[in-house]
Amino acid sequence: VQHAAEVERNWFRRVLTGEDAPAIFGQRDPDGHDGGFEVSAESSFAVAAQIWQDEVEQARINAAARELHDTAAFMGGEVSLRWIYTHMIAEYARHCGHADLIRERIDGQAGV
Repeated sequence: VQHAAEVERNWFRRVLTGEDAPAIFGQRDPDGHDGGFEVSAESSFAVAAQIWQDEVEQARINAAARELHDTAAFMGGEVSLRWIYTHMIAEYARHCGHADLIRERIDGQAGV
């Protein structure tokens, strides 16, 4: 959930709007990848979930002000809002798959 908040912030604040938004859960890695994978003793699911919800709400606000074909600068090129949405679908699918694999290891049930 922490990583999802970082990813939302990256794509819908830093990339889409050009905002200079700091990392939420510590620094991004040296390659510029979003963090949020480290869990501190002060962390809780409730706090992380609220931060994620806040980032999702801001993403909705930022995206609502644009058309799907509108572009933003990214790594020397451009990406459209449509591309960002598609990337985010893949990002969430990938991480939900990871969570499902972990759950399978815990409860022994596949595909439930």
